[in-house]
Amino acid sequence: MSSINDAMNLTMQKLREMIDVNTVVGQPITTPDGTTLIPVSKVTFGFASGGTDGTNIRFGAGSGAGVTISPQAFVVISGGNVRMLYVDPPANTTLDKAVDMIPGIVDKFNFKKEKPEEKPVY
Repeated sequence: MSSINDAMNLTMQKLREMIDVNTVVGQPITTPDGTTLIPVSKVTFGFASGGTDGTNIRFGAGSGAGVTISPQAFVVISGGNVRMLYVDPPANTTLDKAVDMIPGIVDKFNFKKEKPEEKPVY
């Protein structure tokens, strides 16, 4: 490595290799009865870097990172219904209750696309 930027870039590259979108929202799992489970996790990471890169001073750098991945819930799709199954139930805040209600509200709306009314050409 020849610069602090190289050390930082290498550490960030290694983080990207460890974490992708499939780490947060996992691959769907289909059970024999047709139920689909989609794992949802929380990813927390920290990053630190430092060093010296002067012309009259020898190069020195260090960097590090830490990652925590913790399962939070599963999206359960069964018989046309969608619900969240939490690993640890969330706190009963207003926001949590609102998020839990979203699948039921979405089911009540009809999202069929209708053709726009054709206007005569003059």
